[in-house]
Amino acid sequence: MEPVNLFDLATRQSQWLAVRQSTVASNIANANTPGYTANDVEPFEKVLDRTAVTLSATQSGHLGAETANAGFAVKPQEDNGSIMPSKNTVVLEDELMKAGEIRRSFELNTAIVKAFHSMLTMAAKG
Repeated sequence: MEPVNLFDLATRQSQWLAVRQSTVASNIANANTPGYTANDVEPFEKVLDRTAVTLSATQSGHLGAETANAGFAVKPQEDNGSIMPSKNTVVLEDELMKAGEIRRSFELNTAIVKAFHSMLTMAAKG
């Protein structure tokens, strides 16, 4: 078992949150588009389950670095029973709740990284 690097984990979650926020924003933007199917990103737990050690790249063109979705699967949402007459599956209330969850997760992620950074700085100063 390899050690967990908190900063790598926080970076990965931050990337996942950015992709999810972009997906939710796209759903909201297409709320009135006939036939549009709402999308969502796979849960972060599944991302962690399939994460393997990969090479890092300093520039996006090196080593086949990450794509626009950073390797996270964006899939149509499961049917929640709310299909509009226009065959649109976006429920604005659900999307706004997701946006709030994403904001809170970003804030928590940032607070944890800030706390660990402060501890490392104090340890380095002595």
